[in-house]
Amino acid sequence: MTEADIQNDAKGHEVISFLVNEHEFCVNIQNIREIRGWIPVTPLPHSPDYILGVINLRGVIVPIIDLSARLGMAASDPGKSHVIMVTQMGENTYGILVNMVLDIVQISSEQLRDVPEVNSSVVKNSFKNVIAMEDRIVSEIIFESIVPENEAEAA
Repeated sequence: MTEADIQNDAKGHEVISFLVNEHEFCVNIQNIREIRGWIPVTPLPHSPDYILGVINLRGVIVPIIDLSARLGMAASDPGKSHVIMVTQMGENTYGILVNMVLDIVQISSEQLRDVPEVNSSVVKNSFKNVIAMEDRIVSEIIFESIVPENEAEAA
């Protein structure tokens, strides 16, 4: 962890919150390149069930990940209200399908809590923190966990 990371952790950070089904999650805003409305995808045969297909984003072919399916919830039925959050992971660009973006929130270090121990390595490896907000708790997703390393290299 660099000195800048330690300072950012002490001050907190900015997150973008969004809905997946009826559940609120967030990611560090620095992980998001852009947010765009839903457009139909071209399916990729033999891809994992959470890969909806690909889109052409200004000449770059971008795989679209259904975050609901990736998190083990019911697969999405994308429509006009859904959005795609575009992210860069290493050399690869991905689109993450969510129901809607809610807000950009400045998180203080006092709001950050450790992910509870639930005897699941998937939970521990998928979520960075839980964030205690006024009337709700929001889980912060580790974006790199959405695309397993071997699949990210294959894309």
